[in-house]
Amino acid sequence: MGEYRSICSLLFLALLLSSTHGESPYRFYDWNVTYGDIYPLGVKQRGILINGQFPGPQIESVTNDNLIVSVFNALDEPLLISWNGVQQRRNSWQDGVYGTNCPIPPGQNFTYVLQVKDQIGSYFYFPSLALHKAAGGYGGIRILSRPRIPVPFPPPAGDFTLLAGDWFKQNHTDLKAILDGGHDLPFPDGLLINGRGSNGNTFTVDQGKTYRFRISNVGLTTSINFRIQGHKLLLVEVEGTHSLQNTYDSLDIHLGQSLSVLVTADQPPQDYIMVFSTRFTSQILTSTATLHYSNSAGSVSGAIPGGPTTQIDWSLEQARSFRRNLTASGPRPNPQGSYHYGLINVTHTMRLANSAPIINGKQRYAVNSVSFIPADTPLKLADYFKISGRYAVNSVSFIPADTPLKLADYFKISGVFSLGSIQDSPTGGGAYLQTSVMAADFRGYAEVVFENEEDSVQSWHIDGHNFFVVGMDGGQWSPEARLRYNLRDTISRCTVQVYPKSWTAVYMPLDNVGMWNIRSENWARQYLGQQLYLRVYSPANSWRDEYPIPKNTLLCGRALGRRTRPL
Repeated sequence: MGEYRSICSLLFLALLLSSTHGESPYRFYDWNVTYGDIYPLGVKQRGILINGQFPGPQIESVTNDNLIVSVFNALDEPLLISWNGVQQRRNSWQDGVYGTNCPIPPGQNFTYVLQVKDQIGSYFYFPSLALHKAAGGYGGIRILSRPRIPVPFPPPAGDFTLLAGDWFKQNHTDLKAILDGGHDLPFPDGLLINGRGSNGNTFTVDQGKTYRFRISNVGLTTSINFRIQGHKLLLVEVEGTHSLQNTYDSLDIHLGQSLSVLVTADQPPQDYIMVFSTRFTSQILTSTATLHYSNSAGSVSGAIPGGPTTQIDWSLEQARSFRRNLTASGPRPNPQGSYHYGLINVTHTMRLANSAPIINGKQRYAVNSVSFIPADTPLKLADYFKISGRYAVNSVSFIPADTPLKLADYFKISGVFSLGSIQDSPTGGGAYLQTSVMAADFRGYAEVVFENEEDSVQSWHIDGHNFFVVGMDGGQWSPEARLRYNLRDTISRCTVQVYPKSWTAVYMPLDNVGMWNIRSENWARQYLGQQLYLRVYSPANSWRDEYPIPKNTLLCGRALGRRTRPL
């Protein structure tokens, strides 16, 4: 009976979507999220599995497909799944982060209903709460072009996904305890490729044919570099944008970033080494896989090909070489260059400066001096950090559930957050804890300048949007830097790096109503406060601008007992 009800519910959701999403196809996924023993670095760990898999199942889709993902949480703690790079057009209800959704309680189910509207490219999903990402639970997302939309390269003979990133031998609960204690994470223990350590993967190719490799950095703390012994990498796509097809010996992929390369098997038939290594670290971690020619006459030979290590200028110049293919079609048939991003008047400038303050003797991270904390902060944390105004009775026996910012906004629940709780430029003042939400107007056009005065590379992601990376350079940003912006053919993406003692500027159309997370992709920094929310607001209250609250929305915190909407 339960399965019958579940199927009926999914069919109802499909019918509901048909009234708002047209006749685009539906793809149904049924996920059971559990703990399981994994041994990625040879040590037994408690991992997060989806349908018994680590990494989780690949999501295969085509532009405009409707994805209906039923998630059963068999963990002993609340869970959310987020979709890195999927824009959730008019639909931040499905974003799967703290500020938009109540967590799925242990032993319960939630069905995400989302559409990959007007998107193509390579992305990934991941568990967004606490340090779940350190236990796995992530997987790849492919969004293919519709058959009638031309793609600027011949169909590859194969399409591989590489989910790579740093990994710790400690369980995610131990890593979380380190951060909760006010300390930073230790150096990672290794690098994984598709959930396995060095020499754990083989990719078979036919000599003379060309293959697509979709690469995502799903790690927690470090940038990585990718290269293949004896082979060139032809860059063709960066987070949904067809790029100029430049050739590289190796490519840097920073935290949370995704891209696609074409690799032609044009070497003598044998096996070759595929390499990922850490960047900008004093100790270099390396993990390898095998590119196996199907007619191979020999095994891997020779040394592991070397790559860049700590060179920042090299990486900066490579990043600047990423350009949009102006004549190629994107998800729609019109050329990518038909959107003249450099001719639009900026309506809002945001300068976001990261920092690493000590607050009440504990390590925190901040944006414009504000270290983000959830609304309705649990009493224990309020007591621990001496946050005034969070509770009235000196008791820690009752810990209220957080109220997602999106629900507080929708139900007009006062006291959860306040607009303007973070300034749109650095204050230079002392750091403090706050639920930071910045206001923005729908159909505005923002200039966002990420400023990094620290000695480490930063990686920033903005949910719900793509932006144009118009400039990056060393030193302090000033208005005169605008004279050097690339206003013609820069890459459009959703995650961008900022080099040490440097800045990166982006132009971003504010074309998606909702409550959107702006965060560090360094997960320790994100967890300890280097994030905020951008409320993109339309006064029209129209389905044209934003979908209505879903009927199946989970309610928690101060939203408990509220009504979503009638059937």
